[in-house]
This record gives sequence, C-alpha cells and structure tokens, in this order.
Amino acid sequence: MTVHILQSHNPNAVTPWIQACLQSVRNWAADQGYDYQFIGDELLAALPDDLKRKTASQPVVSSDLGRLIWLQQRLDEGAETVVWLDADTWIFNPAEFHLPAANAAIGRECWVQADGRRWRCYRKVHNAALMFRTGNSLLPFYRETAERLLRAHAGTRVVPQLIGPKLLTALHSACQLPVWEQAGVFSPAVIADLMRGGGAALQLLLKRGAPPAASNLCQSSVARGELQAETLSRLTQDAPAVRQRLSQAAAGTADTGFTDKRARTQDPA
Repeated sequence: MTVHILQSHNPNAVTPWIQACLQSVRNWAADQGYDYQFIGDELLAALPDDLKRKTASQPVVSSDLGRLIWLQQRLDEGAETVVWLDADTWIFNPAEFHLPAANAAIGRECWVQADGRRWRCYRKVHNAALMFRTGNSLLPFYRETAERLLRAHAGTRVVPQLIGPKLLTALHSACQLPVWEQAGVFSPAVIADLMRGGGAALQLLLKRGAPPAASNLCQSSVARGELQAETLSRLTQDAPAVRQRLSQAAAGTADTGFTDKRARTQDPA
C-alpha cells in the first residue's frame, strides 16, 4: 500500500519545537515505510487564481484549501492513501499511532479550558490531521464545498477557520464523519498539566476519550501569548514523560502536586 504523508510550513519560521514536531512525523513515516513530502511556499501556488487573490492576506485559509488540492493530486498520481499532518502536530507515541481503517478520517479536538470556576471540554473535529484513501467521496466533496464557500463569501476577510474546523464540525454534526481519534489536540491548559505532572484539565481530557498518540500543539496559542515557545520546546523533548503522565492520569494515579478547586464539567459531544 502506497501511503503519502504531506506537511507544510514556512521554512524560514521553523522554531525548535516545530522542528521537533516535524521530525516526529518524519520518523514515524520512515518507521512505517510511508513516503514523506515537506511542502514550502508551493502549497499555495496550487490554488485557483481567484481564490489565491481572495485569501492572499490570510495564509491560514489558503493553507486549509491548499492541503486539499495537494492531497487530491497525490491520489490522482497513484498514492493509495494520503495523509496531511500540520507542522505543529507532535507524534509522541508512534507505536500507538495508526492509520484508521476507514476510507477517510479527520482529527479529533477535545479542547479543555476554564469556564469561570469550572473546567469545560469542547469536543469537536479538526483538519490538522486528515486521511483519505483511493475512491473516497469525502475529499472531493470537502474541497468543492470549501471552494464554493470561499467564492460565495462577500466580506473582505474570511473567518480563519471557515473551511477548516468550522466546516468540518458542521459536516460532522450533520453526518458523523469518520474520526481519527488518535490524532488529538492539546489545549494550553492540558499542556500545563502535562508539564507539571497532572491536573484537572488533563483528567477531563482523558475522561472524554482514550489518550491520543499524536496531538496538535496549536501554534496559534503561542501567537496569542497563551503558550510559551520554550514550554513547547521542553514538552517535545521528552515524549516518554508525556506518555507516562498520560498513562498515570488515565489510571487515576497522577500526582498533581497541587490542589485545583475548580469543578470539572463536560459539554455534550
């Protein structure tokens, strides 16, 4: 089976922790015998001219469409399975990170954050991890819908997540798309708990599902000042510790070293 892994990032903006994430994917692909390709600025060159102009000032939106075009191209060129993983996706448990059996799959987002005195988990889906196999119907539909939405948008700026998580979440709510549960997301609150050895945010994440084997570390949180790049550098340097802390938290044996009086709560899936 020919599996093609795609990633992209601005080559001039690869920080140490992003490099660690990229290397984790390269290592995983090599261990599995998968083809790997890193894409630079050419990711956006594949966009139709009108949409290239419309999203020129919004690289997040351009990337959300560009990845769909590149994935379809690789399928058209003969790959049996194509996978997209964002550059800030870290595979910290490669032995447990497997391609779904489904014909297509999207990533899982369980975003844990404080809501007043409570912890709340928002369970959604994301496009930081995508997988499509030959003959799937989701990728052509997703790409066509994304392009149609962008062309129909009359505003001067497009909502950053319009054709990414927002569109996928709407589709998932309507028709329950296949989900790659092992490809998760760590919110800043969860990362803080992983760094300290445990906590209520991490426990709530695990209460909503099995521990992921890979996670998007949300580069946008660094840009907003919610996370420090140094924290992510330290995190990505010690995958064994992260695996251990996740295992301990899942078993309810984590030593948090602090008291968190906020109640834990859950949102409906």
